[in-house]
Amino acid sequence: MRQSSVISRRVAAAAVSLVLATGAAACAGPEDTGAKGGTSGKAAGAPQKGGTLTVLNAEAQTDFDPARLYTSGGGNVPSLVFRTLTTRNREAGAAGTEVVPDLATDIGRPNKDATEWTYTLKDGLKFEDGTPITSADVKYGIERSFAAELSGGAPYLRDWLIGGDTYEGPYKDKKGLASIVTPDAKTIVFKLKKPEGEFPFVATQTQFTPVPKARDNGAKYEEHPVSSGPYKVVKNENDGERLVLERNEHWSPETDEERKAYPDRIDVRSGLDEAVINQRLATSSGVDASAVTTDTNLGPAELAQVGSDKALAARVGTGHFGFTNYLAFNPKVKPFGNPKVRQAISYAINRTSVVNAAGGSSLAEPATTFLPEQKSFGFTPYDHFPAGKTGDPEKAKQLLKEAGFPDGLKITLLHSTAQNRATSPEIATAVQEALGKAGITVELDGQQPNSFNEKRWSVKDAPGFFLSRWGADWPAGGPFLAPIFDGRQIVANGSNYNHAQLNDPAVNKEIDEINKLTDLKAAAARWGALDKKIGEQALDVPLFHPVYKRLVGKNVKNVVISDWTGVLDISQVSVK
Repeated sequence: MRQSSVISRRVAAAAVSLVLATGAAACAGPEDTGAKGGTSGKAAGAPQKGGTLTVLNAEAQTDFDPARLYTSGGGNVPSLVFRTLTTRNREAGAAGTEVVPDLATDIGRPNKDATEWTYTLKDGLKFEDGTPITSADVKYGIERSFAAELSGGAPYLRDWLIGGDTYEGPYKDKKGLASIVTPDAKTIVFKLKKPEGEFPFVATQTQFTPVPKARDNGAKYEEHPVSSGPYKVVKNENDGERLVLERNEHWSPETDEERKAYPDRIDVRSGLDEAVINQRLATSSGVDASAVTTDTNLGPAELAQVGSDKALAARVGTGHFGFTNYLAFNPKVKPFGNPKVRQAISYAINRTSVVNAAGGSSLAEPATTFLPEQKSFGFTPYDHFPAGKTGDPEKAKQLLKEAGFPDGLKITLLHSTAQNRATSPEIATAVQEALGKAGITVELDGQQPNSFNEKRWSVKDAPGFFLSRWGADWPAGGPFLAPIFDGRQIVANGSNYNHAQLNDPAVNKEIDEINKLTDLKAAAARWGALDKKIGEQALDVPLFHPVYKRLVGKNVKNVVISDWTGVLDISQVSVK
């Protein structure tokens, strides 16, 4: 999947922010039918329509314009207002990783080589003012996302659509983008530069939201975007700090199998301290009894409190989002160009201590594969450097000796000073202690988040050894492996995520071959095999996959968490 430097720069930022944007990046979602840790709708009483759902968040829902949002599967709060050609399946667990139709009648019809995708809109689709939604509205919504003044959304179409790399949006180019064709009011066709079997996943991004041209007022559109979903915006204060949604009377559930839309009103309040959010949800008094959060997880201390309270524990949802925290090597820097040094570090790692540093086994699961442990990604189990739960320092010493370092070596580990339990001092210290037992002295180099990111994403200044993490824009192997291991995505003057600067023609070719597949299950198997093959080179050391745990108010029912987002799906929630 050859993507431009623009895509490479943005996709990792989305992966980091997805946890906020969707509540999972990207990016990164408990069910009434028994999702692990979820509040069963059956046990809590059948969900009913009505009432007000309050959302307590730390981060404001900024840039509430479908062109500017970077979401996976349509987002969480955004998907209440913005419908897209396809969306995520709103079911718990693995079933939720499937892409399903939304505005369209199916997930898309490709031509023979997947360079052209055709969609047909459902009957009866309407905007909040009652006017019909047409294919021209979808085309215009996508085109305006190319405008510089509306930047910030998912950038894939710039690289995938013919002419997308030079198109500047409808405000400058009135002719529109020729590679998006609307032969009639219900049909839309996309013409691509190269085969893209995962196009149905991209069609879940909010850029595929229909926008009526007559109602578009540029950067001010976010104040009152025209709804195609079950709710419309009635208040947007301080750029999403307070967002109030009420029912869109022209939304028809007959055209929307995914969104339940139980509450009459959604009141999103942001800018709150995370500890305050969790305390309010735990106490559940007043409006907080019917409250959720889409961006705040429980921490170790709060989990300890929950563990001693059965009533609270019953209100905790547990989810998994496709995300991997890992140690990165830059082989261009000595001694990391020596495979045996990288292997020695792989054997020396104590994943138990790393998991404990990440908050414990409730919040992190040890990883030996780069791909997350989900079938949709193509997860294929492997452990090329088996060291047990606590590491194998003796095997590491042996490899160091073979590498020419019989007396050990000294190296530096770059990490962030942010207290995120992912790339933070706690994780770095756990790595330092484990490697020390193998005769590897690690000096810690803690940098402020901005400086940390600039260094690890730089080809010129990247250190040889650093903490990193990655999350996918959708639950498949492509957006996970390609940005990290496709040599054509190495960015010399910008944010580079191919930390090992791997440019293997065989790997690049396999990525292209998998991208031609429209059979997503077959593609997943190929991604898994590729992950296993690349893993043999010890270009990184997978450490752990995060686990998300979030509280809901005591009156909240029908909690659904899928493996697409890893967090509560707000479109399924009931408060009565």
